Amino acid sequence: MAKLFWALLISLLFTMPANRVQAAPAMRKIIVAYAAMNARVAPLWIARDRGLFTKYGVYAETIFVRGAPILVAAMSSGDIDVGYTGGTAVIGAAAGGSDLKILAALTNRVTYDLVVRPGIKTPEDLRGKTFGVQSIGGTIWMGAILGLEHLGLDPERDKINIIVAGDQTVLAQAVATGTIDATVLDGVQSRRLQANGFSILASLAKANLPILSTGIVARESYIQKNPEIVESVMKALIEGLAFSLSPRQKPDTLKIVRKYLKVDAQSAEEGYKDMVTGFDRKPYPSPKGVTNTIRLMQTRNPKVAKVKPEDVIEDRILKKLDETGFIDEIYAKYGVK
Repeated sequence: MAKLFWALLISLLFTMPANRVQAAPAMRKIIVAYAAMNARVAPLWIARDRGLFTKYGVYAETIFVRGAPILVAAMSSGDIDVGYTGGTAVIGAAAGGSDLKILAALTNRVTYDLVVRPGIKTPEDLRGKTFGVQSIGGTIWMGAILGLEHLGLDPERDKINIIVAGDQTVLAQAVATGTIDATVLDGVQSRRLQANGFSILASLAKANLPILSTGIVARESYIQKNPEIVESVMKALIEGLAFSLSPRQKPDTLKIVRKYLKVDAQSAEEGYKDMVTGFDRKPYPSPKGVTNTIRLMQTRNPKVAKVKPEDVIEDRILKKLDETGFIDEIYAKYGVK
């Protein structure tokens, strides 16, 4: 019954069309799902559209799920094989006994800009103000807390009122209209506000604040049963990452971003800038990033405190690809430094 339930749920929640190309008989079909709609998903889209999964012997059906918690729940039930998602939901699932593992982390640090309305000039000016986030406990909330800590502020001590206002588009509008005083945004949103006279109080990407963000995830049981398939998926996504970071492949990357996000050329360019800034060239999951994420999550869910970085990081396949020279060779192929 559980399998039937998830099959029906997934059929309703997946909104991106499946790849209809028929798999070759020798290829194993797998489902790779993602829960975000931004330029940082480009390596996955590139791997699909450029035939990189097939190149490495896997037929991958890529699908979009509305929300990381739903994606993680479907993975735990076995209806999704590999997830391209943030680490927060993974750690929450691990606290509940799930065997999800982080194979790679494409972004291991906060990359947001802390944007404020006119009149706020210094960190001290944020005391007593209203700070908007997408959800309490989510990645944007974590970026906000780490950003405030970096500036020497504490929301409780400094009476900073953190409220749920909406996604990044809504947060940007809320700052612009004065509904909130500050928030953290990707560059694609913050640069637009800055052009209209709003201030970026801190570019947090420069502060190197560890956090667990975009990653590649699979169940430990699936990894153990299918190590060759997981390695093939990793190869395809690493080549997709190298392609997305390649200056000479930038026009094709922008086309793919525009295709999936359905945005104009300028918006695609802005998203591309965020992607290039945010991605780590060798996507090892950062234990410090996991530790920071656990520290913040446990304030909302005490069970998370029992999770350790070694409980959720599984980077043996990534190390193998690195030590055999695969990653360096792929980057050299695409001219990425």
